[in-house]
Amino acid sequence: MMNPVLAPGNLVVSCQAQPGNPLADPAAMALMARAAAAGGAGGIRANGPRDIVAIRSVTDLPIIGIHKRGDPAGVFITPTLDDAAAIVRAGADLVAVDGTRRPRPDSRTLAEQIRGIHEELGVGVIADVDDLRAGLAAREAGADLVATTLSGYTGGEVPGGPDLDLVRLLAGKVDCPVIAEGRIRTPDHVRAACEAGAYAVVVGYAITNPMDITARMVQAIPDREVV
Repeated sequence: MMNPVLAPGNLVVSCQAQPGNPLADPAAMALMARAAAAGGAGGIRANGPRDIVAIRSVTDLPIIGIHKRGDPAGVFITPTLDDAAAIVRAGADLVAVDGTRRPRPDSRTLAEQIRGIHEELGVGVIADVDDLRAGLAAREAGADLVATTLSGYTGGEVPGGPDLDLVRLLAGKVDCPVIAEGRIRTPDHVRAACEAGAYAVVVGYAITNPMDITARMVQAIPDREVV
């Protein structure tokens, strides 16, 4: 297992904005990362070379890099070794990949992709998984850390809150750090994830997406008239 770079007991802020969001711009994500660092974050998760370059220019915090490519309904998070290489060149310290058991677009196995990232790029790998079996398989394939990022996103209805049960199961079964990520929206969620055994916790929309935060607040207004 490679040095995970990310220190235990830290909050990682996911600085991402989807197309159509006014903040979908590298300069905006760099400002988000600066704000997160000022607030005490111990790491940043970021998508794509352009955003990672911008964020690396303003912070020395560890960056978990991802590269969302291809079909959002399939293996979408850093699906190939070339995608991983692009974000490492941009400044990522760790690479997160889809660690589910779904077929990969380049026909490589997860173990082959992880081995390539280790040997050719020299950085650690986080496997974003959706269930316990995937987490165990990803660790066996060589992942340095596993994260609950994809729980609820590979079929069926998406749950409303974080999958703390999966955090707990993984923490008790895999011999590597477990990162809690996915639908973590409150300080209580963060605390509960740590108590479930999380090595670190990733929070995204609840910190860096004011459009989503505003929409949820608006929905809470009773009998609101639609303009």
